[in-house]
Amino acid sequence: MAIEQQTSIDAPATNGSAGDGEVTIVPREKALTIGAVRKTLEKEFGDVSISKIRYLEDQKLLTPKRTEGGYRVYTQDDVARLRTILRLQRDEYLPLRVIRQELSAGRSEEELPPRSAQPARGNRRFSLTDEQSQTLYAADDVLADTGAPADLVKELIDFGLVTGSSRAGATYFDQTEREIIRAVTELARYGVSGRNLRVFKTSADREAALLEQIFAPALRSRSREARGDAVEALENLTAVTSHLKHLLLVRDLRRLVTTRR
Repeated sequence: MAIEQQTSIDAPATNGSAGDGEVTIVPREKALTIGAVRKTLEKEFGDVSISKIRYLEDQKLLTPKRTEGGYRVYTQDDVARLRTILRLQRDEYLPLRVIRQELSAGRSEEELPPRSAQPARGNRRFSLTDEQSQTLYAADDVLADTGAPADLVKELIDFGLVTGSSRAGATYFDQTEREIIRAVTELARYGVSGRNLRVFKTSADREAALLEQIFAPALRSRSREARGDAVEALENLTAVTSHLKHLLLVRDLRRLVTTRR
């Protein structure tokens, strides 16, 4: 298993004719093991894991070759395809079923918007196991960073949209709560108050309860691999539900912008 996670393998070189009797050697393409692929992508995708890559393979989104010993080996095309999948998940919030359709239609990394054109940091998809969620920010820093009024943040705490944590007499928020405050501050510019946001919390609580019923047994498994697979599946289903809510909202609000003839 250590070989699969840590090493890379050179694919065999092949000879090709260049014409006029000359023979050229086609450069070897270095095939990467699953561990090397994870290391290649971890800087851009902090939540990428070996179990996640395997899960995408199980979902028929990746088809790496296997060595005689059964180890997975990935080409540069495989890595590019995986990067496209991860970006479509993170930046466009697409579920795997839709991503599979996009790839079948020829969607590639080159067709994705550049990083500078991607959604703002507050709109990125958060991983359920994102280590950055453990980073705490002082309330004063959050107010300065998001531009949120102190009374709005107090309102969010009162209505349970954020909770914060108290340390040495000061209030701190994790990264997810900081981005919730940022999003609500944007909504407040259009007259949406904390009281109006109860509907979002109620909806999120109900969805979380439903997904908990589905995945709680697997998440309590003694098998680390089984728990990892459950987390990956839960993250995918979370993306599906987010996409569904977006579609339903668009459907219901389309009437506001549809010109009646």
